Amino acid sequence: MADNLPPALLEACVVVGASSDKLQEVYQAINSNENPEPFQLQPEVLHVLAPPFFSRPQGESELLKPRGKRRRSFLRKRREQPSSSAASHNQGGAVSEGRGGNEDVSVPKDIDLMALPQLCFPGGLQVTSEQKNEQFHFLVFTDVFGNKTHGVVMQYYRPLLEGTIHPSIYQNGVRSKLFCGYSFCVISKYPYFTALKDCLSCLLIQLRTCRVSDIEDRLKEFATKLTLVPIPPPGQLHLMFTLRPLTIILPSREDKDHPAIDLDLHLPFLCFRPQQLLQVLSCLLQEQRVVLFSADWARLTLVAESLLIFLQPLSWQHPYVPVLARGMLDFLMAPTAFLMGCHLNHFTEVAAETDDLILVNIDDGSISTSSFETPDLPDIPPAAADCFVQRCKSLQIHFDLDQCHSATCTDINEQRAQRRAWQHSLNHDIQRIALTLIVNIFRDVSSHLNYEHRVFHSEEFLKTREPAEQLFYKKVLETHIFHSFLRDRLNKKMDNFARMELCTRSEMQKMKAMLEIPRRPTMQEIQARRKNSITENRLSKRLGMSLPNLDDDQAISFQRNPLFSRIVMSDSALRMPLKSIKVFKLPDFPVSLSFHSIQSYYSELIQLLGKTILSVQTESSTLLARFYYLRGLINTLCSRRLDALSDFQNLYKTDTAIFPTHLVTWLVDSLHRDERQQAQRRPELKRLIFKVKTDNEKPLVQTDDHVKKFELPRNPLHQHEFVRCIQECGIVKDVATIHRLFDALTDGQLQQVDPDLFRVFYTFWKEAEAEAQDVNLPSEVINNLDNSECVYKLSSCVKTSHGVGKIAMTQKRLFLLTEGRPGFLEITKFRDIQDVKIASAPFLLVRIPSLRILMSSKPEVFEANLKMETELWNLVVKEMWAGRKMADQHKDPQYMAQALTNVLLMDAVMGCLQTQRSISAASKLVYFDKIKHEVPMMVPKTTSETLKHKINPSLDLAEPQTVHVLLYTPGQLTCSDSEGEMNPKLWVALNGGKVVVFDAASWSILLDCIQVGESQVTCMMGLVQEQVWIGSQDSVIYIIDTHSMACNKQLTEHRHEVAGLIVDTRDQHNSQHTYSCSCDGTILQWDSLSLKVKRQFHLTCERLSSIQIHDGTLWCCCGDSIVELKKSGVPQRRFTLPDDIRSMPSSFSCFIVIPERGQLLTGCSNSVELCLWHINNHKHPFKRICLPGSSGVTCMIRVKNQIWVGCHGRSGVGGQCDGQLRSQVLVVDPESLTVAKELQAHSDSIQTLCSAEDRYVLSGSGRRDGKIAIWKVE
Repeated sequence: MADNLPPALLEACVVVGASSDKLQEVYQAINSNENPEPFQLQPEVLHVLAPPFFSRPQGESELLKPRGKRRRSFLRKRREQPSSSAASHNQGGAVSEGRGGNEDVSVPKDIDLMALPQLCFPGGLQVTSEQKNEQFHFLVFTDVFGNKTHGVVMQYYRPLLEGTIHPSIYQNGVRSKLFCGYSFCVISKYPYFTALKDCLSCLLIQLRTCRVSDIEDRLKEFATKLTLVPIPPPGQLHLMFTLRPLTIILPSREDKDHPAIDLDLHLPFLCFRPQQLLQVLSCLLQEQRVVLFSADWARLTLVAESLLIFLQPLSWQHPYVPVLARGMLDFLMAPTAFLMGCHLNHFTEVAAETDDLILVNIDDGSISTSSFETPDLPDIPPAAADCFVQRCKSLQIHFDLDQCHSATCTDINEQRAQRRAWQHSLNHDIQRIALTLIVNIFRDVSSHLNYEHRVFHSEEFLKTREPAEQLFYKKVLETHIFHSFLRDRLNKKMDNFARMELCTRSEMQKMKAMLEIPRRPTMQEIQARRKNSITENRLSKRLGMSLPNLDDDQAISFQRNPLFSRIVMSDSALRMPLKSIKVFKLPDFPVSLSFHSIQSYYSELIQLLGKTILSVQTESSTLLARFYYLRGLINTLCSRRLDALSDFQNLYKTDTAIFPTHLVTWLVDSLHRDERQQAQRRPELKRLIFKVKTDNEKPLVQTDDHVKKFELPRNPLHQHEFVRCIQECGIVKDVATIHRLFDALTDGQLQQVDPDLFRVFYTFWKEAEAEAQDVNLPSEVINNLDNSECVYKLSSCVKTSHGVGKIAMTQKRLFLLTEGRPGFLEITKFRDIQDVKIASAPFLLVRIPSLRILMSSKPEVFEANLKMETELWNLVVKEMWAGRKMADQHKDPQYMAQALTNVLLMDAVMGCLQTQRSISAASKLVYFDKIKHEVPMMVPKTTSETLKHKINPSLDLAEPQTVHVLLYTPGQLTCSDSEGEMNPKLWVALNGGKVVVFDAASWSILLDCIQVGESQVTCMMGLVQEQVWIGSQDSVIYIIDTHSMACNKQLTEHRHEVAGLIVDTRDQHNSQHTYSCSCDGTILQWDSLSLKVKRQFHLTCERLSSIQIHDGTLWCCCGDSIVELKKSGVPQRRFTLPDDIRSMPSSFSCFIVIPERGQLLTGCSNSVELCLWHINNHKHPFKRICLPGSSGVTCMIRVKNQIWVGCHGRSGVGGQCDGQLRSQVLVVDPESLTVAKELQAHSDSIQTLCSAEDRYVLSGSGRRDGKIAIWKVE
């Protein structure tokens, strides 16, 4: 369990140098040869200091057991030798082999001391006749699991003192001193390079002035102090401590997935031009064997670490040794990819003896290969590279130049603080620029992922790249580093990459995200492509082919999508403001480092944290969580288990992202019997222990990290296998559509699809996509089409009533590409079609089938002699016509997208079957044209006028899901610390704890899934403190941060399903007061800043389903009554179900209080009436409002002076659509107490209603419909 101890800054402190015996031999050699030249020695580990450095009284030491394995000390005092002999063996002088040397020491298990001596003296250990300055360098150790340990090394030269080996020899009568080097290596699990270098610099001051006999004590004191320094939790809380004469800062990690950054990220920019830096990054992305060279050992690690930070979120997966000692050069013979560092002296040797290396000279900024040639590797795509180079020009990387206008600091710590602030800001800018580069390189990856089946369509992705970029992407796509990146994307990890990619999407990408449509280039994209690479003003040869006739063997050329790849980010997207940093100063270290002094130090620290917690409770819940974390760690170290658990319980509901699960589990398991009894008497600890117990009992769920490449099937496919294959290959997701496709391909045969037929179908589909990418329409044609239009189908060259040419189909219209010099002639828009039928036209002695289209916008009939294509075009045009009519009537563009998919599937089925029955098979894919004949398509006029738009939150899912809850949050909710105003958002709760977020400005999907538990969401509420609260059936309230879009806070005080959330918004002060209720009748009042329960009361009722607050008074909807509560929580009024409704199995489902009229409006789940009550007369409703076409009320909201009512559907209301009943949204006028509007837009029960700033009302329906309707409010 020692691994669960709170993390400390120091893991071990190791002293490396030459042994006494070796120094004696050197003295004798020099004395005999009278040769003062430097002698090379073999460095050894002389001393290891690892915590703990103080012991607890007997019986109380279980928390401070050693963290690693036991081993004998490297300094065994030879007590059997005479004192004179002992003195002769202490000739090193830098480290005493005295007291305590015969004891066992604890060596952390992650530290391998075998290679450490070489790495501490990578250039070799020498005895010299000249004093050398102290030098620092940095180490990184990586184990086989990829876990890193970090070391900071200080080389310190000390004269060999008289009385040991006679350090002085005489040459020409002149006395000469000898100096020997010692390395002090501080090892930590955390990359605090700058902080640990500062610590060693403070130690150096003491080493220079102390006596030899005191060095070991000084070193132990130094190491002990560093073990008292805790590691700050991820977030914006940094720690400060004083190690005289310096004040040292420990920066925190940004989040738990990223390391702390405690180095100067601008160092690579001082060594390389941006173009060269891009070359190095390109080599790393392609997993080459890269070797860094420098004459300064310190530069190697700092530059290497910076390069790996620039690649984030991609993580280097191969051997990483930033410093190779002279004796380790054979590591460079490794056949795998690696990143290593060598001294510049070895450059020629390495280049001559090793092949296929990328050699990077840090000192002169040059890059070459081991054959002294320029690296012949593909470059980073130019659009991303150019953006990177331009952004780098804005960096101010010279501190003195940036601060030349400032006054000179007279205090060293003040000067260091200024430098830290400047460096922190610069590091932030550099990280944003590097992240922009990675986002621009891999932006399009997400559009080629199938999340459900974890498939990446690499071939499809490559086809969208420019030819000059394809080699780069081919190499990168095969790397381990990219595979790890793919796993995170498929897991929908919301990291900095995902956030930047979301906030910098183009309008075209947002538009395409709204609809599931096959990929085709739009007119805007064709124009952009032409500006970039195409100069020919002619039709592509691909336009000469009719898409169904794809049996010719043709070479296909692909064009990338320029709008998706050439992203130019706005400055506001790049210049994200720096988050404010809070620095917490630790108390001064105790003078004495005894056990009791340490305990007093911890007690002082706990008191200081307690005061800070009180001061920040109303300031920031994020900071509050960090202080709870720190106090919990210190309480753990002091064996205050119950206090530690209390802190971690407060932390859990404040920020689950930093909750130390393993440590808390260990604390619970280590509780003594009396402590466990005390915990059971404290409700919050009882809940925490219960949670730990239940979590431990849950079976471990392994994260699915596999990534598949789509492979064509080898065996016959039954229907369920066919569905999986079609979804995997990305053709279509909708299960009902795939079932129709299965029927079309089997066409009355055995109920399975032959693998050869699937391969042919898949090939035709992909070839059609490829041909569309190669379309190059003349400018005259493009100018007559909308920017968003795409050409989806072309006929062969045919004779028409408008002349000879090819019929082209977009999602909006049919037009004719005339023969000869290609021109544009519009045939009709789909919405203008009145009739489509097949006729025949005489030609010589035969009659040729033709297609006739009657239009409302033109008097003449269009006729085309399509010959063998006539029947297919008849199906295609009718389906598109019906889809357009449905889309226009229902204000739902998804209908048109679905019709388009049906048409393209017909096309592919016709092409792959090539039989007499192919047209019959294709007709099975017709959907909207059949509906048109089976069900009246006309939408009532009131519905059509009020309905603005419809959106589909289940777009990325295989089947529709129920829309359980809707929440609209206005734009200012998330703009408090960003430069530009953020768009409003629509939050949609689906099944199983899934929450989909829409950009309410464009109604495009912003986030396709935020997971809040596994149970159904019951209620949502937005707060001005940039939070969204979400109640769930699992009794938890989840809190989402609207900046990070992450759910890191949970409130677990409820014991049953959370039923309602409401905030008191009467004034700014009371807006902090939030109420929640659970179905058992418990009501909690929260302070939304501190997340503390201020009041709790219980309402006795059948089932509490929702709460509202009016003028500070709570109203509760219970199953059999509506209850008004006093401020004390005692019921003041109770409105019970009317007798006639009570006689049927029904209950109150919703209510609205109209305080200015003194009225209450109630709705029941199985009643076709609304009941209107006088608030002062709660015996009987004085008025009932009949709801036509309803079988019950599900929800109500008040918008302006209207009441909007969501209802259950009833048979025969508005007709049926595909066998599904329609449900209504009714608008009630409270003045006349009548139904003013009956709105029909859903084919399942209305589940939820919400208002968007009183301008729109949004309604969500059950899973048979699964859509959201957006209604205009008059």
